Amino acid sequence: MKLSKVTIILSLRSSLFIFTFLSIAFIYNQSLNELMMWWSVICSICNFVTIILLFWLTRSLKTTYRNLIHYQKGYTQVKLIIYGIIIILTIGISGMFLAGFIVYRELPYFATSLVHPIPIGLAILNVIILPITTTLAEDGLYLGFGVNMIKNKWIAVIIPAFFYALQHCFIPLYWNIDYIMYRFLSFLPLTMLLGFWYQKKRNPTPIMIGHFVINLATVIQILLMSIYPEIYISFL
Repeated sequence: MKLSKVTIILSLRSSLFIFTFLSIAFIYNQSLNELMMWWSVICSICNFVTIILLFWLTRSLKTTYRNLIHYQKGYTQVKLIIYGIIIILTIGISGMFLAGFIVYRELPYFATSLVHPIPIGLAILNVIILPITTTLAEDGLYLGFGVNMIKNKWIAVIIPAFFYALQHCFIPLYWNIDYIMYRFLSFLPLTMLLGFWYQKKRNPTPIMIGHFVINLATVIQILLMSIYPEIYISFL
């Protein structure tokens, strides 16, 4: 597949978030600021759309999702999964702290808008849905499709990692340059690491489990803030 076509497909998820947030804001006559608290729910919806796109891609390529990501059952040792979780959590959290210091000159910087309380029922549902769907959607698209479809060794990491980080600038959508830079820089170190790791090992299991854990940690924070809103207020 041509690089230009791969690049367009990788950019679709960012476009999907922009379109979805703007559409919901228009339909419900709300500002983007008002929609920020619902980002996790909107993200889950966009994840399902992305997964549908991935299955359409696999059919057009005459393959399966498992083959796309090079999944091999029983191939990964437990210790490698543990290492993956530790590395992804460490790089992910460090990236957020570093980005917060670079952009906002705060260490640690805590983005309270990303853990805003939502109705408890939705928060519980999202604990189940978001980590699974995000892992399948993002790793399938940027690693399974992106890294595997680009022949040049360096470009196969740089382009997917760029779009992997870029999408976070629009989750949630907020037209503020500092916020956009913070979100992009927060995730770029991790997406570059995942790209190189996946390219070298072609083993998605430790990456996807580590990714699942870091997403789970995020929605658990939202659930806690939803159950105990006084904790959220204390961070304001």
